[in-house]
Amino acid sequence: MWMLSASVPGAGRDAQTPRMDFNVKKLASGAGVFFSRAVQFTEEKLGQAEKTELDAHFENLLSRADSTKNWTEKILRQTEVLLQPNPSARIEEFLYEKLDRKIPSRITNGELLGQYMIEAASEFGPGTPYGSTLIKVGEAQRRLGAADRDFIQSSMINFLTPLRNFLEGDWKTISKERRLLENRRLDLDACKSRLKKAKAAEAKAATTPDFQETRPRNYVLSASASAAEQELRLAQTGFDHQAEITRLLLEGISSTHTNHLRCLHEFVEAQATYYAQCYQYTLDLQKLLDSSNSEMLPSAFVGNSDKPAPPTGSSPSTATIPVVPSFAGPCNPTPSSVGFTEVSPPSSGTRKARVLYDYDAADSSELDLLADELITVYSLPGMDSDWLMGEKGSKKGKVPVTYLELLN
Repeated sequence: MWMLSASVPGAGRDAQTPRMDFNVKKLASGAGVFFSRAVQFTEEKLGQAEKTELDAHFENLLSRADSTKNWTEKILRQTEVLLQPNPSARIEEFLYEKLDRKIPSRITNGELLGQYMIEAASEFGPGTPYGSTLIKVGEAQRRLGAADRDFIQSSMINFLTPLRNFLEGDWKTISKERRLLENRRLDLDACKSRLKKAKAAEAKAATTPDFQETRPRNYVLSASASAAEQELRLAQTGFDHQAEITRLLLEGISSTHTNHLRCLHEFVEAQATYYAQCYQYTLDLQKLLDSSNSEMLPSAFVGNSDKPAPPTGSSPSTATIPVVPSFAGPCNPTPSSVGFTEVSPPSSGTRKARVLYDYDAADSSELDLLADELITVYSLPGMDSDWLMGEKGSKKGKVPVTYLELLN
């Protein structure tokens, strides 16, 4: 037995070392196909070879699929920005998703603001007017933040996830089959080109005199043309089969649109619910603060809650001056710090005012106004508080107070 082992040198080494078996024929065939496709593609670009065109319906399906992919990407990215404006947070969520790990719960800006307000109230004193108001506003901000988080989660699940699944699933499959179809088309056109050349050579040989020494060459040319015809039939079959597969996938884009339409409805429904909650929370807070202020603060100060609305159809360029007294506080200036509608009579001087909106005079007693122009205004004894006398150049007339920003 020892003699048998010794008679086979390197037997143990060969048994342990894996054998690398290269399929040279397969490698050469693959390289040949790649080279043939490259030549065909280059000649098509140079206008030296014909290209098999797809029918108009197929081209429309391709264009529709490309548009769906491009707009889905844009809508997805912008919705992500809407739901999470912080780019660093978006990158973090993207990394967690790619690592297939759960995204950590993150406190919303509204919840953080509410937390700060409540902590500030505990330091200033919950029993003080400012402290108790901070608590009320802070609790409302926390509810708003919680509603914001629910809206984000609902939109992520019901809207962003289906869009992302299409881009990372269906679209990748479509792209793969389209690449295969393009390769099959290049192979088909290359076979057409070879057959055309073989037929031309065969026809040229048929026109030459039939000499004994040229017959073998003619037989070879005829066999080459027959082989080219066989290759063309196989290439045409492969192309038609791949075109059918790709067409079915492209027609599935209609189902994708239907699915995205349903997701869009769910997104709008979640958005409507979110804004309705925000409105209700802020409305309840406003009522709570109004009832508290009527008990704690005097009613002779000025506030912003009773400010007259801008005229219909106008778009103010700046906030109008408060004109109706309600209550005052740190955030509501006293009469000495802001301009008021009641100005001194001409004996104590006039004031400048900037026009906020265009105004067409209703009759000859009023003055036409243009936005952003400066006029001189003053009040007359017994005049309606909603109006002032205005002057610009030689013209004079009544002007509505809500159209003016009084300047110091």
